[in-house]
Amino acid sequence: MTPDSPPLILTLRLDEHSFAFFDAQRRRYFPPDRNFIPAHLTLFHALPGEHLPTIQQDIATSIARRTPFLLHVTGLRSLGRGVAYSLQSAELADLRRILALTWNPWLKPQDRQNHQPHVTVQNKVDATRARALLEDLSETFQPFQAEAIGLDLWWYRGGPWEMAGRFGFTA
Repeated sequence: MTPDSPPLILTLRLDEHSFAFFDAQRRRYFPPDRNFIPAHLTLFHALPGEHLPTIQQDIATSIARRTPFLLHVTGLRSLGRGVAYSLQSAELADLRRILALTWNPWLKPQDRQNHQPHVTVQNKVDATRARALLEDLSETFQPFQAEAIGLDLWWYRGGPWEMAGRFGFTA
């Protein structure tokens, strides 16, 4: 890896049923000409690609004894020009905190902010259209649970993401 390596994105991998639900929502509501990637829950937006082997080792170490865990899908939230489902989990907060401390010198401002786990199903639309979708989805929303089953590491090259590593929680 070189200093001009593209950044890496770390996402939480969800169980098949939950992923299918969120991805169907994203395909339905995200502008098709901007929807290059499947639904995801981002943990870190821009890790330094030149440190790929260290990052992969840090991830493997941090999840070595982790088992799949539940996430609570608690509601919907406005992104201004989009809509996302909000999720909560003490286990996720703990895992992200450990990784953030490990990678602190490398973190960009976006990844230093308070992490608010969410899955975006609409973005980059007119604010009026986003508000309408938020109201529509909120009318029938019922809290539910999803399961976290691992982490996925991706290269960001401006378009579709490219897999750089998959890390499963032990069953």
